[in-house]
Amino acid sequence: MPRGRPKGALNKYTRDIKALAGKHTPEALKTLVSVMQASDSDAARVSASKELLDRAYGRAPQAIIGGGADDPAVRVITEVRRTIVDPAQKGS
Repeated sequence: MPRGRPKGALNKYTRDIKALAGKHTPEALKTLVSVMQASDSDAARVSASKELLDRAYGRAPQAIIGGGADDPAVRVITEVRRTIVDPAQKGS
């Protein structure tokens, strides 16, 4: 029998914090728009613009750049794959 919270369910504190933060969303968005439109700082305007776009369209996907065969992460993944998929090839 499964125990604990169901998969994907928020714990009580996370749920409460999200509810409180959600109440400030309209004001926070107005603040970002105000900074984007009226700040003297280019960096602040760019940052506010980026935050608004991220919220509207989601963050841009990040490329995952892997190394060559000598990359430690690639070696570990390759070894795990060999162990699970074809244990007879272990070490080859």
